[in-house]
Amino acid sequence: MIKRRTITLFTLALVMGIGATILANNWFMSRMKPVAAADTTPVVVAALEIPFGQKIETAHMRTISWPNSNLPSGVYNDLADVEGKIANQTIAPGEIILSSRIVEHAQGSTLAAIISPNMRAVTVRVNDVIGVGGFLLPGNRVDVLATRKIDQRRALTKTILEDLKVLAVDQTSTPDKDKPIVVRAVTLEVDPKQAEELVKSTQEGTVQLVLRNPMDESRIVKAEAPKEAPVVKKVAKKVVRRAAASSSTNVTIIRGTHVDVSKVKLYRR
Repeated sequence: MIKRRTITLFTLALVMGIGATILANNWFMSRMKPVAAADTTPVVVAALEIPFGQKIETAHMRTISWPNSNLPSGVYNDLADVEGKIANQTIAPGEIILSSRIVEHAQGSTLAAIISPNMRAVTVRVNDVIGVGGFLLPGNRVDVLATRKIDQRRALTKTILEDLKVLAVDQTSTPDKDKPIVVRAVTLEVDPKQAEELVKSTQEGTVQLVLRNPMDESRIVKAEAPKEAPVVKKVAKKVVRRAAASSSTNVTIIRGTHVDVSKVKLYRR
């Protein structure tokens, strides 16, 4: 009796194991089944890393088939549609080239094409210290400190601009991550008001660039300037001298037998 029950349970377990194996194999094969060609679209992707500010050429791209079910918006289907445009961000190898990652190269230099709308490019002269030891690269973000001398012993330093994009170093707008070099000029992306403030600070004193972590979006909380106490004007009081009050009296002068009566005025203050 016990032996028959054991054989029955063993047989049942074997059948269930075989069934589970068949189901798992069918699920795996359905996942590995290639998507039909009719359900895919050719998509342009980066064949190698395309640096920020790089003019895109045919050698930088290739096409792959992408399922229509999860096709991102802003993709390109033909290499000719992307060729000649400028990368406004670094594009990694194998990454889909989206319309938001590239800009049109109309006229002028490639630098002009990567300036954001309503922004300007202004160049600051730097040295090995101001340029963060040569580790400033296009695409980095920096703060700007301005120093102005108060007298021969004292100087005032404050942060005047924050989170500015580095468009170019010297005359290149493409980063080289393996070769930090000492540069003589750094081009920053600013709005018109920031451009005025930056140029003014370079004329009044010196500026220092401070490299930011690309993930750091913090801002310096600037304390409000203390309100000046109202100026109280001192009004000079006019001293008005009152005219002395006057009165008169009679004075009798006797000279021998001659008597003379005169009227005399008396003044009181």
